[in-house]
Amino acid sequence: MPILVKRVFDGEGESDGLRILVDRLWPRGLSKRKARIDRWCRDAAPSTELRRWFNHDHAKWDEFKRRYFAELDGRRSIIETIRAEATRGTLTLLFATKDGEFNNASALREYLTRST
Repeated sequence: MPILVKRVFDGEGESDGLRILVDRLWPRGLSKRKARIDRWCRDAAPSTELRRWFNHDHAKWDEFKRRYFAELDGRRSIIETIRAEATRGTLTLLFATKDGEFNNASALREYLTRST
């Protein structure tokens, strides 16, 4: 189950496979045509409250993941849908933030790969 994580602004790559945007908000300044996504999965993103609490504070990363994973535990349907897509080939989870390491797509990939 190859799951990649990529910034949506970096454009489409040949090896991306299915491209799913996993942010609750549409990326500012990016047209839907330029985004070249296959699906926008808002329900896989952290809640607005959690996103605002985290605010990309690296010191909160572990607690952010704990809270986000708890939210994801309550969204089994969307998780199973994403996991099923991953079994069909490469899956790329897309995010908008400039932070390439501490973002919800990276946390979601960790959740998907460790809870199989």
